[in-house]
Amino acid sequence: MDAVLQVNHLSKSFGSHEVLRDIDFTVKKGDVTSIIGASGSGKSTLLRCINLLETPSKGEIFFHGENVAARGVNPTAYRSKVGMVFQNFNLFSNMTVLQNCMVGQTKVLKRQEKDAKETALQFLHKVGMTPYINAKPRQLSGGQKQRVAIARALAMDPEVLLFDEPTSALDPEMVGEVLTVMRSLAGEGLTMLVVTHEMAFARDVSNHVVFMREGVIWEEGGPQEIFVNPQRDETKEFLSRFMER
Repeated sequence: MDAVLQVNHLSKSFGSHEVLRDIDFTVKKGDVTSIIGASGSGKSTLLRCINLLETPSKGEIFFHGENVAARGVNPTAYRSKVGMVFQNFNLFSNMTVLQNCMVGQTKVLKRQEKDAKETALQFLHKVGMTPYINAKPRQLSGGQKQRVAIARALAMDPEVLLFDEPTSALDPEMVGEVLTVMRSLAGEGLTMLVVTHEMAFARDVSNHVVFMREGVIWEEGGPQEIFVNPQRDETKEFLSRFMER
């Protein structure tokens, strides 16, 4: 199977602080890859580099064989194919739920208003947010905002969806509603790359798990290998802390 995304020798420094070091990995069509690791291990920075929100210091990011980290690539066009769901939702506070899910389609994809609305309604229905289409973000709970953010990302017809700790800003009782949506997307075969602290999701929904530590990929493999039979002591120690919770 061809790689949709291929990351080669990716490094990222902020000044003299090296956050990512020589990262290599591949995402194939239909993969659900969970990136796990302690806070500060470089997980979110890796996702932001893949989405071109950060410029890699070294290395290449291939999307269908094209190096999108090279000069001259249009990041907006690329991001319409590789979407991102953020920890803090990033919804436009002055727009309704429906407008939030239409604006990218009309501005970036140049869709007609009528088609954009139809698509937005389809995905808002999918995430259970149809009753709230005229609400503003301030009227929504955290879980509802995140479901709108997922619908907005899906409305752009992405090939890959990146999730940057999508549940970490939520109250515990709202985490489930977002994970339920993500589980169903994984079940439909959407290619997903998820930075998460939700170990049950990583174990039960992913087909590929990447454990990061101090800016490098320490260990990776299927969920069975990582959760049941990790090879490295650091992986075992990290997972034992999480499994106690």
